[in-house]
Amino acid sequence: MSQPDALSAPAEDNAALDTPEGAENDGPAPTRSAPAPSGAEGGRLAATVERLREEALEAQSAADGRALLELAKGILVGRLGCGPVEASRQLAKLAEQSGTTLLALAVDIINQSARDRVSEVAQDFLATAVVEQASEAAPAVRLRTAESRALAADDTPAVAEALLENALAPLGAHGVAIWLAGADSSLTLAGQAGFTPEEADRWRYVPPEVATCARLALTHRELSVVTSLSHASLPTIGRRQYPGGGRIVIPAGTGGRIHGVLEIGWPQPLPPQSAPITRQLEALAELCAHTLEEQSPHSIPDAADAAHHATLAELTDLANHLEDTVLVLAPVLDRDGHLADFRIHHVSNGFIDPAGRPRSMVTGRHFLEIYPAAAEDGGLFDALERTYATGEACQAVRTTLTTFVGEVPLTTLADVRISRHGSALLLIWKIEDEKARLANLLQHAQRLGRVGGFEQHMRTGEISWNEQLFALFGLPMSATPIPLEDLAAHAHPHDVNSIGRFLRTLLHSRRESSVEFRLQRPDGITRHIRMVAEPVLDDQGRLYAVRGACQDVSSQHWTEVALAATRDQLADTEAESADRSRLALQLQHAIMPPAPAPLEVPGIRIAVRYRPAESQSLVGGDWYDAVVLPNGKILLSVGDVAGHGIQAATGMVVLRNALRGLAVTGAGPAQLLAWLNRVAFHLTSHLTATAVCALFDPETRTLQWARAGHLPPVLIRDAQAQSFPLTAGLLLGALPDAAFAEEEVQLQADDILLMYTDGLVERRDIAVTDSLAQLLTVASRSADTLEKRLDSVLTYSASDTDDDTCLIGIEVR
Repeated sequence: MSQPDALSAPAEDNAALDTPEGAENDGPAPTRSAPAPSGAEGGRLAATVERLREEALEAQSAADGRALLELAKGILVGRLGCGPVEASRQLAKLAEQSGTTLLALAVDIINQSARDRVSEVAQDFLATAVVEQASEAAPAVRLRTAESRALAADDTPAVAEALLENALAPLGAHGVAIWLAGADSSLTLAGQAGFTPEEADRWRYVPPEVATCARLALTHRELSVVTSLSHASLPTIGRRQYPGGGRIVIPAGTGGRIHGVLEIGWPQPLPPQSAPITRQLEALAELCAHTLEEQSPHSIPDAADAAHHATLAELTDLANHLEDTVLVLAPVLDRDGHLADFRIHHVSNGFIDPAGRPRSMVTGRHFLEIYPAAAEDGGLFDALERTYATGEACQAVRTTLTTFVGEVPLTTLADVRISRHGSALLLIWKIEDEKARLANLLQHAQRLGRVGGFEQHMRTGEISWNEQLFALFGLPMSATPIPLEDLAAHAHPHDVNSIGRFLRTLLHSRRESSVEFRLQRPDGITRHIRMVAEPVLDDQGRLYAVRGACQDVSSQHWTEVALAATRDQLADTEAESADRSRLALQLQHAIMPPAPAPLEVPGIRIAVRYRPAESQSLVGGDWYDAVVLPNGKILLSVGDVAGHGIQAATGMVVLRNALRGLAVTGAGPAQLLAWLNRVAFHLTSHLTATAVCALFDPETRTLQWARAGHLPPVLIRDAQAQSFPLTAGLLLGALPDAAFAEEEVQLQADDILLMYTDGLVERRDIAVTDSLAQLLTVASRSADTLEKRLDSVLTYSASDTDDDTCLIGIEVR
């Protein structure tokens, strides 16, 4: 906490110190007072005004108390599972038993439920301060009342008045000012209470970089105290009124950004503040932060997202037109809404990374993930945080940028500039000493790529190896380098001929050449090496030296071997997958042909259309069934097993046949689905499925039906199609035991019933309800026969998911 009370300045009330830079300093304009009433008439008027003021305050206090009481009742309703009346009785009973007031008890219940900043501050204050907990003036009550008033306030001035009356006046404060911080670090007086209107008008705007008490909070980004204005040279609102008073200023921010400042004034010098008081004031500043954030048009979520994306697009375009390295950074917040990191949204075309990484490895990653050393105290991340919080641009010359290549730190000097634009940052750096940086990058690249270089003078026999080549051959730095002529002695015997061709091309034909061989190192390890070399000729065309490089390509070799094995395995897997798909398709077609012949049963006529998925790899588990039971009723069912392939097809067979067998018992549709659910859960490897089961009685024309997570049937009567109601019913296999609702519908002659799977109506771009409405429209169209009606429904289906589709039409005679 910063306390700039040691600043030196004249003690007199200097007007230049009491007015923001750039504002006129003519003092308050003279005002004309109305003639005051005299005598008994004036006394009665004053008494009436005072009485009305007290009544207004009492009404406001009562309203605040009612809001807190209602909130506490709502918490009790949720916890106890009772009604509002019982919650009110419990609240009164608890207050009586605890010996506290209803309001104090309500605030205590809210604090225990909320566990937010206000409740923590209240508990801390009560643990250290001597305060009567049952009193309605306790800190917890004051803070919750202030919060309630502030949230209900229509504007920032009302928030300032609520904070002063309910939370700060009991602490001895006389005035509150809420400042809104601009993008250019200017300050605008958003609301105030306790200061004169003339003073507020003079301080409505403070230009950037003008030193005031409120700006201390932006500079230090923490609560700051001015013990006495008479000992400081900082101007501020209301200094003329209380020249010897004290001030406390707290930054008000959310998500790592400072939206403004809460300034609190006391009429007398301030003694040292206790920790509970400090936390109480910080909680009020956090409440102001949300109020200031809501004043911006970007506080609306959609507007904020649109503005953020527009800013990122503009900064991306700007970065691509700059020659230096430019990073566009977007904030990353943690679960509590605090700034945790920045995401590298874009890097410029001229991007130069100190570690030599390409743009693709940096873009989209978190800043501290790429540059973890920036998190050190006083490092680059601190500068990013400060610019993001205050909006003040930062420029640093010869800043140290530390990156890591593997575990090796790489330090680079750069000129850095940071600026905030909306909710994004623009980071620009220009790296110094380019030649040294490139040399470091080359060295690290050789080490990471396991590349070693050599040079051999053919006349003198002198051989030079770098450090990486010694490590590659498994030799110490003190060892004698191996001449090219002796290279075959260190290679696998099967590679001797390849090395011979390489040397003939290089030394005799004097052309660039390359070779891959297995190097047998002294430590017994065999490595796959690729050597590339070129001849160096003198001015007379004679061979002078040979220069080259060796690279360890063992990992690439074994990768190619593994890839070849994977190709063979993949070919076998593809063949196996094709066999499984073909088997599933044959099984599906054997049970459900795409267009079976119409089924003639007593009282109804049944037609079926089945449209399999276009891709054979998506063979699904849709099924339909229609069978006459021993009791004369007709079982009608349609279902869909989740998933595709052989498992879905076999699961479909199990459920379809199980339903046929269970239906012989004469049980109703709801009971049949309950039994089928147990089959799906226990006997089919936890398959899940949806289904509709119906029993039609030809004698009475009644239809009993139930559903298990499936779309209900559609009834077409008098050229009007309507869907059955969406009754309760969980999908099959989700739980071991489930209950299903059963409905009964009286059908009439010439009624048509459609039962279908979701492949008929499912779309990716619209809701199922919209697709179902389109289905009802198509189904209502006239058709000569039942088969033509089904063909029309299938043709004009709204589906676009390439899923199996099953459609059953039942015509009542």
